Amino acid sequence: MSTILDELIWRGAVAQSTDEAALRQAFADGPVTVYCGFDPSAPSLHFGNFVQLVALRRMQRAGHRVICLVGGSTGLIGDPRPTSERVLKTKEETAQNADRIKDLVRPFLDFDGVDPACAHPALLVDNLDWTAPMSALDFLRDIGKHFRVNQMIRKDAVAARLESQEGISYTEFSYQLLQALDYLELFRTYGCTLQVGGSDQWGNITAGVDLVHRVEGARVHALTSPLLTDSAGVKLGKSEGNAIWLSADMTSPYAFYQYFLNTEDATVIQLLKVFTDRSAEEIDGLAELVEREPFRRAAQRTLAADMTTLIHGAAATQLVQAASEALFGRGDVGVLDAQTLADATAELPGASVPVGVSLVDALVAVGLSDSRNSARRTLREGAVSLNGEKVGDPDAVLSAESFLHGRVAILRRGRKALAAARAAT
Repeated sequence: MSTILDELIWRGAVAQSTDEAALRQAFADGPVTVYCGFDPSAPSLHFGNFVQLVALRRMQRAGHRVICLVGGSTGLIGDPRPTSERVLKTKEETAQNADRIKDLVRPFLDFDGVDPACAHPALLVDNLDWTAPMSALDFLRDIGKHFRVNQMIRKDAVAARLESQEGISYTEFSYQLLQALDYLELFRTYGCTLQVGGSDQWGNITAGVDLVHRVEGARVHALTSPLLTDSAGVKLGKSEGNAIWLSADMTSPYAFYQYFLNTEDATVIQLLKVFTDRSAEEIDGLAELVEREPFRRAAQRTLAADMTTLIHGAAATQLVQAASEALFGRGDVGVLDAQTLADATAELPGASVPVGVSLVDALVAVGLSDSRNSARRTLREGAVSLNGEKVGDPDAVLSAESFLHGRVAILRRGRKALAAARAAT
């Protein structure tokens, strides 16, 4: 790719920009100082946020200066949702979330100037540092006077709330002023002239562009990425209302890996472009395999491995790959550590059973057989395995040694029916 903007466009990471030609020239004249903000509305960032972190990473490696902003103040307010008012988090919760997010982003960008691929160290800032000392009067006089309400109410989320019976509070209505203040502060302090974000943030980002122009008379830029969706137009990164989190204690490395392993064929190449460092030639080759040999799921395996390594490290990827092979292939479940085993079996159907229970009763308890007679018949047919080993004895029992790490015994009927017998405590 001839420029970073060309690469972002090819990777499908550009939805809107204030002036593409001017931004292209700014990159060429470089280095550009660019920022993206992340509000601590939860104790972790999620899959959707990672689009922006990857964009910052690419820009830093292309020689530009990047600023990662954690919204210690904007997180106290919350970006208005189209449907209902947010429940405000306490200052203590917001501060704790902000600290966790700061720790989370540090591995993805070079903040110490040690990466030879990065010409400029990244900066990590918190907007609470310049918002908290500002009085309400100063905020209204110095910032509020530059905004026009008739423009503010055109924002989609605000307009939707104004049409609802609930309406919108002044607190949430003021959010875009706070975000705009961030851009002004970063322009003044660091010479920041580009803000990036998701396309749903366009109104907030351009409010900052306008504020910098009105106050400082300067021309700055905005660049957004498209929201990732599946082939049906459903936003990716959500599963029954639950985000795919980047923190291991909220989405385990195994669950994270499996999510990307199960990516549909229509979406996997898009995600490879957006998230991985794979070249155009590599991705074209994987696209051919999707067309020619979709059953091998080569693109999905590549995506899952690359993403898990990027987020959780190579060692975690090896563990979850071993767990996946052990459960669904021909691997040895006995080599899995306790945590990986627990993560890998968390979503399996199952039941708690006591040590010493007959295998027949265990098969019925976990739902692999609908009756004791059926369980006996399945055992005699050689269609049952315990922790990967065939068992044909109808009188077999689950001993203490049957429960891996003293926790779980993995039962399989046939090739695909899996369940977990968990040791009763």
